Formats: sequence, structure tokens, C-alpha cells
Amino acid sequence: MRFDIISCQPDLLDSPFSHSIVKRAQQKGLVEIHIHDLRKYAINKHGQIDDYAFGGGAGMVMMIEPIDKILSELKAERDYDAVIYMTPDGQTLNQQVVNQFSLMRNVIILCGHYKGVDERVRQHYVTHEISIGDYVLSGGELGAAVLADAIIRIIPGVLNDESSALTDSFQDGLLAPPVYTRPADYKGMKVPDILLSGDNPKIEQWRFEQAIERTKQRRPDLLDE
Repeated sequence: MRFDIISCQPDLLDSPFSHSIVKRAQQKGLVEIHIHDLRKYAINKHGQIDDYAFGGGAGMVMMIEPIDKILSELKAERDYDAVIYMTPDGQTLNQQVVNQFSLMRNVIILCGHYKGVDERVRQHYVTHEISIGDYVLSGGELGAAVLADAIIRIIPGVLNDESSALTDSFQDGLLAPPVYTRPADYKGMKVPDILLSGDNPKIEQWRFEQAIERTKQRRPDLLDE
């Protein structure tokens, strides 16, 4: 899968894609991540990519011309399944949305900044608008990193044990059950006996019941859905 991420602050994306699972996915050749500096497509030698909003008001607006230039260049090289705009008023990201994106091959992620992009970009170029929560960040870069990370980890072959992703919270509409590791008894705090029994069917039943109970306590809205 290939990600082309368009940003006016590309240095913010260096670290999220240089470590751990995402780094290994790139080394395995399962994922390509290309970061593009929007300022290279600026309208003048001063690197201008934003301007004042028509009608007045506080804040600057990302201009349509630089975005059109880079999108046209990328689309001339390959077909894209999606052009995703990271914005606080987009569809809230969840595991089902992540699963759908993971089936795609080439995606563009446009990071918003300032007061956002010229509305014509959203109307004529963007295919999906995604938010990572009901709050506002300084730019879409951190949101883009969250989205890409969530997608990459469920691409087949990325995780050493692919079944691990299938048992994550939200994959089956439930939160994940409690997990334990050694030692079985630490200062009197003991692991539930069922997990030490070796009876796999009973262990799976226990995990399912625990997942339901945890979801009921912490996210009852998921059960309603």
C-alpha cells in the first residue's frame, strides 16, 4: 500500500513513520510512505500557500492552486483509490473505517492547516474527510499519522502474528478483554485461574464474557450499535 501525505509542515511526520511496526512494514516492502512539502508548489517565490478569507474573519485559508498542482502531479503518475482530507468536521475515525481503507492500494492524505482549505478543494478533489476526534489540532499531520498507523498495522504481513490485529479492541464491536503475563502471582496479585488451566475453549469463553463486561462498563454505546 502506498501513502502520499501532503503537508505544509512535513518535518512533523518524520518521527511517527521512523519507528516500530510502521518502520518494519516499510522495510518489508509492504508499505510506501511519501511525504510531500506543499510549499514546493507555492504560487510565488515566497512560498505562499495560504491567503486571507474572502468576506473577512480571523485566520488564513490554504489556497486551491498549490493543492491542485501537487494532486495533478501525483495523479499523472498513478491511480488513487482515495484523497483523504484530515479535518475536525470530517467523519470520525473508527475501526470499521480503518478496515475499509486498508483494502485500498494508493491513497493521498491532505493535511489541513490554519482555518482549513479553500472549500473548492473539498468539493472537487477530496473523496473522504476524516477526523480523529472532536477537538482541533494545529494541523492535520498528527491526525494523518494516526490514520496511517491504524491502517498499516492491519495490512497482511505487517504484524508477526496476524491474528493479533483481529483480537484488538473494536474489531468485533467490543473492547478487548484483560490480559496478563508472568509472574502468575506478584505480591499477592494473582492471574485468574482460568488463564492457567490450559482449557482453550473455556479460556476463549472467559475472554468473550470479559470483553462484553468491559464494553458494558466503559463503552455501552458500542453494544447499542
